[in-house]
Amino acid sequence: MESTVASKLEALLKLQSIDSQLDEIRRVRGDLPEEVQDLEDEIEGYEVRVRKFDDEVAALNDSIAQRKQSIKDAEGLIRKYEDQQTNVRNNREYDAITKEIELQKLEIQIAEKKIKEAHYQIEQKINEIEGTKNRLEERRKDLDTKKHELDQIVAESEEEEKNLEKDRESAASQIEERLLTAYNRIRKNVRNGLAVVLVKRDACGGCFNTVPPQRQADIAAQKKVIVCEHCGRVMAGVEQRIY
Repeated sequence: MESTVASKLEALLKLQSIDSQLDEIRRVRGDLPEEVQDLEDEIEGYEVRVRKFDDEVAALNDSIAQRKQSIKDAEGLIRKYEDQQTNVRNNREYDAITKEIELQKLEIQIAEKKIKEAHYQIEQKINEIEGTKNRLEERRKDLDTKKHELDQIVAESEEEEKNLEKDRESAASQIEERLLTAYNRIRKNVRNGLAVVLVKRDACGGCFNTVPPQRQADIAAQKKVIVCEHCGRVMAGVEQRIY
């Protein structure tokens, strides 16, 4: 049983070592991956906005075309009614036709007003489109710059990272699922990504809280998996001091 626990702790330490190396590689990249992602999201938002404005302009142009056709139809009706006025038999028919003519003229006025409003809205939309496209172009340039920086950094460590990823996969496969799940959970909950540590100078190697002598002895014996009572990290052993 003792050797089994010791081998489990050794496997966890090996995985932690690999993960720490991967963390360091990724730390060199800093915030660049997040900045690239943020820029890509921002650019996508601007592209969606431009398409929306384009659709709105197209809809306004359609409405203008429809209202222009309505004006032509109304003008045609007016000519028709004016022809009918010359053949009326009484004042009642004349007044009825006159009201129809007035109604069509009112429809024309309303349509012309709506057309004027639509032209104004199109002008506003075009200005917004131009402003958005300018911002879009700026962000695309920023993205190209950030991507270039990131690609250069990634290229420098790409081979090493690939090899470490393979090593990690192999190391993780040697650890039972329950322990691996706990390990991954601890890594997510701590700042420096250290889920497995040694006792160094009588303190936890993760949170630096003092570890009592008896607990250190239990940890060194490796008869069971022991976690730090302060931070929850797995304590895999006690570092030997060199005097």
